[in-house]
Amino acid sequence: MKEKYWIAFSSIEQIDSRFIKRLYDYFGDIEKAFNCNLNELENIDGLSVKKAENFIKLRDKVDIDKAFALVETKGINFLTLEDEKYPYMLKNIENPPAVLYYKGKLFECNLEKTLAVVGSRRASTNSRDNLRRIISGLSNTDICIVSGLASGIDSVAHTAAIENNLKTIGVIASGFDFVYPTQNKTLYETIENGYGAVVSEYYPTFEPIKFRFPQRNRIVSGLSYGTLVAEASLKSGALITANLTLEQGRELMCMPGEISNPNTQGIYKLLKNGATMVTESNDILDSLGWEIKQETQTQLTLPTLTPDEEIIYENLQIEEKGVDELLKLTGLKLDNLLMNLTTMELKGIIKQGNGDRYKAL
Repeated sequence: MKEKYWIAFSSIEQIDSRFIKRLYDYFGDIEKAFNCNLNELENIDGLSVKKAENFIKLRDKVDIDKAFALVETKGINFLTLEDEKYPYMLKNIENPPAVLYYKGKLFECNLEKTLAVVGSRRASTNSRDNLRRIISGLSNTDICIVSGLASGIDSVAHTAAIENNLKTIGVIASGFDFVYPTQNKTLYETIENGYGAVVSEYYPTFEPIKFRFPQRNRIVSGLSYGTLVAEASLKSGALITANLTLEQGRELMCMPGEISNPNTQGIYKLLKNGATMVTESNDILDSLGWEIKQETQTQLTLPTLTPDEEIIYENLQIEEKGVDELLKLTGLKLDNLLMNLTTMELKGIIKQGNGDRYKAL
């Protein structure tokens, strides 16, 4: 069974997919690659003696059957580079994972309509709300949202996908023995239990160490036909993913935000360099050349509004406003305004934000 040799390779923490693939390509057989000797390794152009010797030492400590059994007993599925079902888009990046571990229903996701969504962990309320609105425009379609299961924009992307009946894939930067961040445990489980899949290139026991997060980003973009950057500072992981997207020959899209927000500086740099601006879901469809049936998209239908409610709603459509501002703009008395705001919130057409500020949904 060849699979166990892929797993054995993957269980060696000090080597990476690039090294595994290099040996596999040279020997043409994963078992031969794993069981090679030092003399054979020395014949590989560009492979240093030190690296070859280090691999032999590490390889000799691996219990192949035990490494494979650990994955099986934990109920973790996996794909190797030899698998026909290995995701086509991911296989064609410069450094694909040698082994792709997953939990959930990966093949219920449409891997031919995958959209990566990345952004700041400390995302603004504005960017979160705009992302939810854009993803809601894709509701009830076969589009799959791919993100990194981190806090901030990643969590919003996955949650919005689930809320809008879309499949979603979460790519994690550790093995399945760990949940990071811990507050996303429920989100992990929700995705695994019918809403998509959680995937990783890491053997189950590998911890979420800092350097693994930028490595993870190449898989987020690599699984996807395009990447939407929702919010990014000039030194963010989202900008790394944006650059990987371009290197992989995929479509790069950006969602504009408040120009005074430091987390949008990376966005506007990307837009100035030619990224597609996205302000609504149709911008994504146009950029990727995707067609979806019009009737599958959920259109927001407002309930019947009273004249006072119409005035309030018109003044909240552009940006959120506080009660004092609305008093001046609408000309309504305070009691009447507060009563209408409460009624409109119950109708689900506005939402109270920070303090006494309200915004249209």
